Amino acid sequence: MAEGEEAAVAKAEAEYFSKDFDWESLKQQVEKNPSYQFHLLPHLPSSSDEQREEETRDSKAWQSFHVRHSAGKFFKERRYLLKEFPELASSPKFSKVLEVGCGNGSSLIPVLRGNKNITVYACDCSSETLERVKEILSANLAAAALDRFVPFFCDFASTGFPGWLACHSCRGMAPQREHKSCSGVGEFQMTQMRGLSPLTEGGCCIGGVDFVTLIFTLSAVPHKLMPKSIKECFSVLKPGGILMFRDYGLYDMTMLRFEPDKRVGFREYMRGDGTRSYFFCLDTVRNLFQGAGFSEMELEYCCVKSENRRKGKIMKRVWVHGKFQKPML
Repeated sequence: MAEGEEAAVAKAEAEYFSKDFDWESLKQQVEKNPSYQFHLLPHLPSSSDEQREEETRDSKAWQSFHVRHSAGKFFKERRYLLKEFPELASSPKFSKVLEVGCGNGSSLIPVLRGNKNITVYACDCSSETLERVKEILSANLAAAALDRFVPFFCDFASTGFPGWLACHSCRGMAPQREHKSCSGVGEFQMTQMRGLSPLTEGGCCIGGVDFVTLIFTLSAVPHKLMPKSIKECFSVLKPGGILMFRDYGLYDMTMLRFEPDKRVGFREYMRGDGTRSYFFCLDTVRNLFQGAGFSEMELEYCCVKSENRRKGKIMKRVWVHGKFQKPML
């Protein structure tokens, strides 16, 4: 291996390293710090919480968020995905992945670029974001990769996924409802969806997609809607399909920055712009996914130190990494 290649590999390995510190040690530090005690207390709903819930619809808040950050520079391309979830890189031909909450496409680019066998269905609750992600992908990917990209509008936590992702028999849900979220999709795109849809495979799709990716999406869903949302993901996976999860972990730096008045639930916070964030412990994630019918494959904390050289600060980031499988029939 050439010297330049060795340096590139070393840099990549350093980038993917996720055990910079011990989570249990961080837990002890946080729980002993008096200034963080309010994060640990049970949350009692107040009238101000109810008022904020009425005034702010999460989908509208995220639409506004993505419009403000429409330049596509707010998120970095998530190159670690193929390393952390190697199934995305080695999947067989004609594999299908559903990216839930695609945002500006930071998770889509490495998958479409890294695996020519995979078709990516990507949904978001913001039509403006979907238009922007098309522009970003067009500027960063070859035309052949764009042919394997199928975006569609969907607020999955509220309305569920459209019927064409999985048939009634495979969902085990009755009766299958008409999904109004697709009403704004053009006829050409709907034709493309039907052509790629697993419903064309012998009249019964036996699930829908091979993989579902939930990357920093579930934390933006109200906690009370999480069980329903995960069951929706379960319903559109083929038997044996895998859901890949990464999201904010308990005692992440961003959690500790929230002020007491931003709490809207236990470990659940709402920013000033109306977007929300939940911080997961392993037991919460395990219970949510097993409750939906998934089998656990992997579940752990990723603990990464990030340095802000300009301010001379070390930031401790905590994420939860998980893989869950839909049992075979």
